Parts: sequence; structure tokens; C-alpha cells
Amino acid sequence: MGVPATIDDRQAPRFLISDLCDLLETYLPKEQVREVYRAYLFGAEAHAGQHRLSGEPYIYHPIEVARILAGMHMDHQSLIAAILHDVIEDTDIPKEKIVAEFGEEIAELVDGVSKLTQIEFGSQAEAQAENFRKMMLAMVRDIRVILVKLADRLHNMRTLGVMRPDKRRRIARETLEIYAPIAARLGMNQVRLELEELGFAAHYPMRYRVLAEAVRRARGNRKEILHKIESAIGQRLVQEGLNCRLLSREKHLYSLYKKIRGRAGSFRDVFDVYAFRIIVEDVDTCYRVLGLMHNLYKPVPGKFKDYIAIPKSNGYQSLHTVLFGPYGVPIEVQIRTEDMDRVAESGIAAHWLYKSGDGSGNNAQARAREWLRELLEMQQNAGDSLEFLENVKIDLFPDEVYVFTPAGEIMELPRGATAVDFAYAVHTDVGNTCIAAKIDRRLAPLRTPLLNGQTVEIITATGAHPNPAWLNFVTTAKARSNIRHYLKNLRQDEAVDLGRRMLDKALHELGSALEAIGPEQMKAVLHDCGFEAENSLFSDIGLGNRMAMLVARRLVPGEDNAPAEQAGETQPLAIRGTEGLVVHFARCCWPIPGDAIVGFISAGRGLVIHREVCKNLGELRSRPDKWIDVEWQDSIDGEFPAEIRVDVSNQRGVLATIAASISQAGSNIENVNIEERDGLDTSLHFVVAVKDRRHLARVMRCIRKLPSVMRVSRVKH
Repeated sequence: MGVPATIDDRQAPRFLISDLCDLLETYLPKEQVREVYRAYLFGAEAHAGQHRLSGEPYIYHPIEVARILAGMHMDHQSLIAAILHDVIEDTDIPKEKIVAEFGEEIAELVDGVSKLTQIEFGSQAEAQAENFRKMMLAMVRDIRVILVKLADRLHNMRTLGVMRPDKRRRIARETLEIYAPIAARLGMNQVRLELEELGFAAHYPMRYRVLAEAVRRARGNRKEILHKIESAIGQRLVQEGLNCRLLSREKHLYSLYKKIRGRAGSFRDVFDVYAFRIIVEDVDTCYRVLGLMHNLYKPVPGKFKDYIAIPKSNGYQSLHTVLFGPYGVPIEVQIRTEDMDRVAESGIAAHWLYKSGDGSGNNAQARAREWLRELLEMQQNAGDSLEFLENVKIDLFPDEVYVFTPAGEIMELPRGATAVDFAYAVHTDVGNTCIAAKIDRRLAPLRTPLLNGQTVEIITATGAHPNPAWLNFVTTAKARSNIRHYLKNLRQDEAVDLGRRMLDKALHELGSALEAIGPEQMKAVLHDCGFEAENSLFSDIGLGNRMAMLVARRLVPGEDNAPAEQAGETQPLAIRGTEGLVVHFARCCWPIPGDAIVGFISAGRGLVIHREVCKNLGELRSRPDKWIDVEWQDSIDGEFPAEIRVDVSNQRGVLATIAASISQAGSNIENVNIEERDGLDTSLHFVVAVKDRRHLARVMRCIRKLPSVMRVSRVKH
């Protein structure tokens, strides 16, 4: 539903339906223009008597929305949907009436837009998230829905003036957080920039005025330098006989504001960057002009980006470089073709704007549809609307990194993405079973952030599964949603498996076994415990909510069943190290394979493993019913954390030397704490990943050999 117009907007000359039809006749057949006019008559009658707060007839708003889409040269069905977009929501006209008048496709477009109700922020978080889910589903059905919605939002932002200040700020925040990022994700740069500028002015009016005044004052000092740079670039292009368009670009206020905030720098640091765009005829000329620019001014190392060879996720293509200009000022230069410039400004709308033969517009739209498919997958895996909205917000702010598969294929990920994010980008099954990664042919931790140009290879293993710790460092929404989806089901399966093993062990102590229990006995115990299925009982035992021995005694009643432990037949429960979320290794003593261990049943957590020498066991001894005999399985394949203390003399580089020694011993450092003592000596506490006690001893021997190390010991809390 449209928001009221401002006073200025009300006094401005109206853009009438006749003006719209004149504009449409420049690119649409006359019969389609007549259909748009017929839709106007239908909409005007439906909205008869409705006015905006400015006093103007409501129909002016749909005409303006259609005008924005006409500027993109959208098809006539989108224009009809724009004129009718509030009919279902704000009038008594049913969808069936629109189907009868304009057909099913246009009715679905109107219906899709009308369901995109305003997203409420603040306390109504769940309603906001559910409305956002509806918007995504409408986008998946027909991508033109979001184009109509963006045009609707753009006109609403242009006419925001008479709203209450609190309502203006809410709508502006919604625009900056949702609609502007969606426009950016779809490559619609012109729409995105205007939404950001209008949203910035409405949400932070004082900051906007201060920054605008600073830009106005500083602009005069820039003219001479700007003219000198522009003349030098223009002369070089003419000398080479190149037919190019050279444009100087003014930085937008919201872009300046974000850079000042993000870099914590001053206005002058950000504003004193001169930006130019060079538009050429073909791709070959792009690279030729790049060479000329690097010859004219020295390039800044690490600031060149080739988005022609590797386009952005929204289909954007261009060459970007930063140069050292006169007086040491930085110069940003973008070089692109005319077709690339159209796609850069219009994004997926370029598909309708210019149906050129190079497929550039189609490519942008194909990328948008791929993004929508990924959103649909996230929606299916999300537990609720709030989780889905969180994932989408992560996905809406990408700063891309481009890496390669071993086969040379390019993978695009957001900046800060790790090897795990890469694995899930390849395929969900690859992510679920990854155990290690090679970056540029060298083994690297899975949490390693990826950099542009790296080649990443994922090592998988059958039976491997996601680690809950991955949620602490993955950045992509796809990885996060898939890990959460897997872990929701995994905890239940692990609890069932552990509970079955614990009950079987308890039955062995009574001289029986789970296989020997008859169905009638099991059914009776399940009924008494309030469960319908065996797995529910096993899960309850595995999670520590029910004692295995008490259940075993109910399954094997009678005084004749003497405990088997009296005959020396009891067997401790074997710990494999792969039980996952229902077996926890106590952080007070860090047990590892080879240690003598005991198990403590903790309600809701499952089984907690301690070392027998753990000092915390004293206060737990008063609950003998919660203890269970455990031992390590003979062959264990995995890594376990262990804490060691290293006393060293203060020397330059001692920490790096010890870290290198730990790495040479085949171990990774998971955490390190430094404890200053007297200024001459320091205690370093490392948590290292080891396979067993022998591996830990080897790590400690390697450290002990270092000349600066005085003592190495395993920590016992």
C-alpha cells in the first residue's frame, strides 16, 4: 500500500496516464499500450474515493510505480500489475475479477505483490520474518514480483515527507536493511542508490545534512584536481585513437557514510578519492584502456579487480583499478562496455530493457534465479521464519571472494568464507562429510578464511558428519542452514545409539542382554515409562534423563538375577570418541585416549567423561547412581583437546617458536593463554589437538627441547 506524498510532491506537476502512454509508445506495440490504459481505467474505478494524506487521488501512486518500470522498459504485464498492485489489498475487488479481465498471469503478479505486506521491525520479529518468507516465495514464482515491489517502495520513499518521524524512520530502516540490499543483489544499481540515499536521509536526517554540507564545501576544492585528472585521461585516450566515454563519478552520501563508519576514518580520507568510469566498445578495448591507465598513473598494489573474467553474483562486469594520481590522491577507475554498463545499472531488468544478442541480460537474470533457488533451499531447511530471515540477511550483504576448484572452476563466496563454506557451496553432501581441506595444495584448518585466487580441495570421508563448532566460523547462509538442519536430527540419533549401548551394558551386569528381552517385557516397560517406541526409551536414557540400571532391573525382574559383576563378568562401556553431541569430554581435565576415565550421567546432556585423577570428581562422588564404568575403545581415530603448560623465559619470538614445534609434532593449537609472572618468566597455556597420550607425549618432548623452555607439564585442574 502506498505511503502519503510529501507537500513538495503534491505541488509538483502530475505525471498523468497520458504521459505514461506516450512513454510506453516509444517501445511497446500500440495494442499493449491500450491494455495498460484499460488497466488504468479499471484501477481508477477500483480506487475511486481513496486519497493519500496529501489529498491527491490514490491512483496517482500506481501510475508513478508504472512510470518507474516504464523507465526500465519493462513488459506490459509488469506495467499492468504495477497499476493494479494495490487493488486486491485495498479494495473489494477479488482476484477472480482480475483473472477475468486481464488473465491468470497478471492476476498472479498482482496477487504476489499484494501479499508482500509491510515488514514490521522491533517487537514483531516473528511477524516480520513470516512476511519476509512470503515475499521470497512470491519472488520464486515470478521474479517480476520483486521488480514491481521495488518500484512501489521507490515511489513510497520519494513521497515519505508527511509521515510521522517515527514511521519515516521505520520505513527507512526497512528500506536500508531489506529492499536496497535486494536491489543490489539483483544488480539494479540505479534503484539501489536512490533507495539508499532516500533511506539515509529519512533514517539519519541530521547525519545526512551534516555530510551533505561537508560535501558541498569540499566540492569546490576538488574542481581543479578533478579537471586536471580528467584532461590527462581524456588526452591519453584520444592519442590512442580510442572511441570512449569518460565520466567522472560523484560519490553518493550513503556510500561515504558507510566507508567513514566502516573504516573509522575521517571525511577527508574517504572523500579525497577521485572516481572515473570509462565506457568502451568491446571487451578487448577494456583491457587495452586498463594498460593505458596503468601507464599514465601507477596502480595501487592489490587494488585491481577483474569482474569481466569473473562476474559478481548479480551479473555485474567491469574492470576496477586504483591509481596513484597527482599530488598523491587516489583515483578509482572503472572500465566496461556499453552492454556491461546497462547490466550494471539495470541488473535483471536489462533482460527486458535491451534484448541484445550477447546474453548479458539473460545472464544477470539466470544468476538471480539461481539465488532464488538457494533461498528456497534455505527456507526448506530453516526451523522457523526467524532463522530463515537471519540466513537471508547474511546472504544479502556479500563482498565476494573468488576461489577455484581443483578442476579450475570458479566458485564465488562472501568475504570471510572458510573451507567449510566452500565445501557446502560445492554440494551439501560434500559439506556434511568434509574432514580436511587443502588450500593451494597445502593442508589447512577447515576454519581458514579463503582469499581471492586460491585453489581449494575438500577431503571427505564416509561416515563423517558436521561439527557443531563449525557454526562459530561459517559465514554463508547455505552452510549455516545445512549444519543446523543436520544437527537437529543428529542429536536424536546419537542419543538413541548411546542409550541402547548403556541399557545393553546394564542388562549384561544382570546376566541378560537386550536381544534376550521378549517383546511383551519391553512393551510393558515402555507402557510404564510412558513411551510408545523403543527408540524413545533409548533416547531418554542416552540424554541422561533416565537411569539405564533402573530400566534394566524392570526388564529383568526377580531376585534370582544376581548382578553379573559379582562373577567378574561386567564390561565397561566402550567410548569411541565419535558419539557426538550426547557424549561430552569434560573441560576441567581434558581426557584423551590412554587416560583412565570414568563417566557421569548428566540430565539433558548425556554422558560426561572425566579423567580418574580429575579434582572435580570429589564433589560428584556423592551421586554413585550417576556413575558408569567406561573405557576407551581399542582403536580410536580422531583428535581430542588436551591442555599443557609451558614455562618459558621471556625472549623475542618464543611463542612463534613453540607454535612451530607443536605443528611439527603433528598437532594443531586450539587456544593459547599467556600468564605473565615476574617479567623474566612467562607461563603459556596451550590447548592442543592430539590423538592419544603417546601423541601428547611426543608434542611435549618437542617443546621441551627448545632452549627457551624451562618446564612443560600437562595441566590438572
